[in-house]
Amino acid sequence: MQVFKFGGASVKDASAVKNVAEVLKKYASQNTIVVVSAMGKTTNLLEQLVNAYFLKNGNANEFLQQLKDYHFEILNGLFADKSNPVFTEIENALVEINWIIEDEPVSGYDQEYDQIVCQGELISTKIISAYLNYIGLNNKWVDARGIIQTDNTYREGKVNYELSESLVNSELLPLFISNKIIVTQGFIGGTSENFTTTLGREGSDYTAALLAYFTNAKSVTIWKDVDGVLNADPKWFKNTKKIDELSYYDAIELTYYGATVIHPKTIKPLQNKNIPLYVKSFLNPDKSGTIIHDGGKRLPIPGYIFKVNQVLISIQPKDFSFIAEDNLSGIFELFATYRVKIHVMQNSAINFTVCTDDEPVKTEPLMIELQKQFKVWYNTGVELLTIRNYDQETIDKLTQNKSVLLELKSRNTAQLVLSNK
Repeated sequence: MQVFKFGGASVKDASAVKNVAEVLKKYASQNTIVVVSAMGKTTNLLEQLVNAYFLKNGNANEFLQQLKDYHFEILNGLFADKSNPVFTEIENALVEINWIIEDEPVSGYDQEYDQIVCQGELISTKIISAYLNYIGLNNKWVDARGIIQTDNTYREGKVNYELSESLVNSELLPLFISNKIIVTQGFIGGTSENFTTTLGREGSDYTAALLAYFTNAKSVTIWKDVDGVLNADPKWFKNTKKIDELSYYDAIELTYYGATVIHPKTIKPLQNKNIPLYVKSFLNPDKSGTIIHDGGKRLPIPGYIFKVNQVLISIQPKDFSFIAEDNLSGIFELFATYRVKIHVMQNSAINFTVCTDDEPVKTEPLMIELQKQFKVWYNTGVELLTIRNYDQETIDKLTQNKSVLLELKSRNTAQLVLSNK
């Protein structure tokens, strides 16, 4: 048993879907669970649709039409026979979204988000599964919401391991009696009330790791548009280097700080059962890629992680009382209540400063609540640079023409919040 995960870039158009099929022909001679993300930038488009629907920020119907045009262009590039049932299946999925946006929202933002955004993965996997069957690569499509069970924490569902493992064993594994390939969705799960939840952005990696854990798979392979794990994102840094081997420890540290090549929750279930993770290129599938496993070599070179669209929030007690344990416990409780994740923090006698993603739907109500007890200052549009295995020369080079708003260093890691001068 092996688990393959294909991200949005690997299925962004008809030719990319055909390439995925070629990869599966090459490597899927054994039982394979194929986890697929939404196609291309579909999740971004669906988020715009949600914001238009819930926040009245744009025209939801226009975004829905863009979604339809995009996916039907892919369908037309894959299927000569326009009577293939998949055309009707995708039309029905889009109708489900239309039914939601015809009425005013009845639930909170996060719940409405999950019921709409999940369609990206459902649509992509229906297309992939239908195409593989169309070319003779027999497979079975499975709805992940029936096997990955979570609580009701929308947009970041907490997985019920025991129940999910039981469902995987009773509902998914028997399908391999008559199929070599199972196609399912990443990123999404279901609740006991049959509502859809999502596992956090880029959560398809986590789904792949969970399915490997539940089935005792021999390995997980994440197929990317790069040759493996790089020491920096090539979108932001030149002359990046591929890392051939990583320990679970270094991999989870990199993902915690924001490295986007792997979802932060991916490593734990794999490490718990010592399942190796391969990161390989769907463009060059024969190359070795990167292996992440127990006892892997420590990160041999500096690693750079760059996060944009950040907000730096500073608070101070109105009565000049110390930022001590009693204040901190209340502050952290508020951050947890509004589900705002802290990427870096620093405190002094009467100041507490954090950097987090600038998500107004979360940060704005948080700051309103904080202002009841504290003076609050904030800077939007800032950047967070994290350097693993840093040196001062590298810091000086990367902060040229930048104002350093906050700097925090440990033995191995430097974090800097930056703004343009």
